[in-house]
Amino acid sequence: MKNIFLFCLLAAVVFGSPSRLFGQWMQTNGPYSGEVSCIAVSANESGTTNLFAGTRGDGVFLSTNTGANWTPVNVGLLNKDILSLAVGSDGAGGTDVFAGTSGNGVFVSSDNGSHWSQVSSGLSNLQVLSLAVTPDVMGGSNVFAGTVSLAGLFRSTDNGTTWAAANAGLPNGSVVQCFAVDSTGTGGGTKLFAGVYGLGVFLSTNNGTSWSSVSAGLTDTDVRSLAIIPDGAGGTNVFAVTYGSGIFRSTNNGTSWTQVNSGLTNPYVQCIVGSSNVTSGTNVFAGTYGSGVFRSADSGVSWTQVSPDVMDPYVWSLGVISVGTDVTGILAGTSEALFLSIDVGTTWKRAGVTNTIADAFAVSSNGTGGKNLFAGTSGGGIFLSTDEGANWAPVNTALANMDVRALATLPDGSGGTQLFAGTYGDGVFRSSNQGGSWIKLNSGLKNTYVLFLAVKGTELFAVTYSGVFMSTDNALSWTEVDSGLPKSVYCLAVYGTKLFAGTYYGVYLSTDDGASWTQASTDLANTYVQCLAVMGTDLFAGTIGAGVYRSADTGASWTQVNSGLLSTTVWSLAVAPNGAEGLNLLAGTNASGVFVSGDKGAIWNSANAGLSTADILSLTVSGSTLYAGTRGNGVWRRPLSEMITSVRTSFADVPNKFSLSQNYPNPFNPRTSFQLRVPSFQLVTIEIFDVMGRKVATLMRGVRGPGVYTVSWDAKGLPSGVYFCRMQAGRFSTVKKAILLN
Repeated sequence: MKNIFLFCLLAAVVFGSPSRLFGQWMQTNGPYSGEVSCIAVSANESGTTNLFAGTRGDGVFLSTNTGANWTPVNVGLLNKDILSLAVGSDGAGGTDVFAGTSGNGVFVSSDNGSHWSQVSSGLSNLQVLSLAVTPDVMGGSNVFAGTVSLAGLFRSTDNGTTWAAANAGLPNGSVVQCFAVDSTGTGGGTKLFAGVYGLGVFLSTNNGTSWSSVSAGLTDTDVRSLAIIPDGAGGTNVFAVTYGSGIFRSTNNGTSWTQVNSGLTNPYVQCIVGSSNVTSGTNVFAGTYGSGVFRSADSGVSWTQVSPDVMDPYVWSLGVISVGTDVTGILAGTSEALFLSIDVGTTWKRAGVTNTIADAFAVSSNGTGGKNLFAGTSGGGIFLSTDEGANWAPVNTALANMDVRALATLPDGSGGTQLFAGTYGDGVFRSSNQGGSWIKLNSGLKNTYVLFLAVKGTELFAVTYSGVFMSTDNALSWTEVDSGLPKSVYCLAVYGTKLFAGTYYGVYLSTDDGASWTQASTDLANTYVQCLAVMGTDLFAGTIGAGVYRSADTGASWTQVNSGLLSTTVWSLAVAPNGAEGLNLLAGTNASGVFVSGDKGAIWNSANAGLSTADILSLTVSGSTLYAGTRGNGVWRRPLSEMITSVRTSFADVPNKFSLSQNYPNPFNPRTSFQLRVPSFQLVTIEIFDVMGRKVATLMRGVRGPGVYTVSWDAKGLPSGVYFCRMQAGRFSTVKKAILLN
């Protein structure tokens, strides 16, 4: 029995929705943005494929279904600016994933990215441009790291625990930008190639103990990527791509190189990979800076562009993944998103890594009775969904700034809608065709760092870093309207004929469309007000550090209403209908997710079931759905009916401790369910073990917010007997016994 209690969680599992008291959030398929800098592929325990994407600024993402869905896997990752990824054996039958960062060295994960540990001891430079893994004689791995410094190249023989310089034969100050490993045995042993900035290609045949230059014929020595690709006749070709002179090929392990650019219309090449299967044979793919992807079906003799106009043309990384029997997928990581082709580049679809900071929303009619949902992001511009977030498309034509902090809509006077975007540095843009194209309209706007947009009738207000501006002509011209206001304004709210402003010094009021302002009340005189909301006859203020305040007298006095609110920093507020019962108030917080109140803030209920992110920057209601914009995890959605159900429960129903219920039914055949209670955001794992201590299933593994969840286990195919289910969350651990009777 000793082994039994070392384990536990659940298996083969249908992860059911949380209990009726707490509805379920779902992450939408986007928006996506940010540079996908590197790609790595590994096999997982079930024999399928794990796909990893490293991004510039948002860490590592994991897909277990060939890019259809992505999950951020960054626990323990101290730096989310990922420059390189590599996969290798851990020497014990498992797999290690290595990530090179822009300033914190190397991190390793032994559980498919769920947890990362820094492994940089001995690295004298922590900016790791490139990584490679070669097998060692003991079944483990040698790991190589190319750094940005005079320190050059490092090698680890203990899976990254310690590092030592491995520069013998390399010129001083070598910056290794890329690696390629040839483990085919052609010509004997493992060959490791390194592309060195300004110095060409070097080869090691003894796992990095020494290096020799192999650059004869290489007329450009800025080597950005290397690839080992079968030549179709039992041998291999080595390809080197350069930033300015295109593609070179060696048929003799780098002894000599030949330029192979026929059909390549852009010589600025960033990356290269090869793929081979029964159906399509061997193909080589090259990603360029500005012209998308090129393909060669004849080992580089000729090239054809295979990326459509809708695909982002700035390609930083390429990868290969199996998507079925004899079907190979090609992945292209670009400045905008990740793209996938399963027909050797003939067609591409987005496999969007949802790593977006979603700052703002807007909703408009699509003219056919439906709704268009717009999301403004930091770095990715504006995205449009016409199917309630199931799919997103960028709508950024002529939008000169991709850092969009605010969105608003106004009728255009002819039955249509005009959409306005406030950017961080380029002012206000307007679209009259649902985001199809944009024009900049900043006449009179003295500051172009726009933080917030608000509409009052036909008037448009813009909050900037240096004050508030108003336009009465659809943004054609702007007038400053902030007399009496402090410069640190963050939000506006319209209450009948009154206009309220949330500032660093509390709430201010204007009764003349912003011509003059006075402090609404001294109750919030020294309070940082981040957001405002009007609900019926009440006004609410979300603050940084002081939670939520309510005013029932149009701002003359304020009362703090924080009972049940687990975070006192509130980024966003929204109001949702609650049928005949009135209205719900919703709050997005910086550390505790989403909260709901059905009694004007008197009591708040956590409503985070299924929500694996705690930082909620924006909220909006469209139809019967609530949307939440997060910091780094894109947009999530949830039916309002579930939120209303949550509100009808008392705050006492919010879990105050971790627990795992006994399964029901028990004994069972072949399905049973467990209920778990989670009081705070925590990584939760549920596993099932047999009496020999062998894990037979994992039912849940991921971060969960406060709520009550139900997980189901289908034990079909397993023998009758006693099984053990373990729940682990932080330091909490508990085990339940389940009996299967076939």
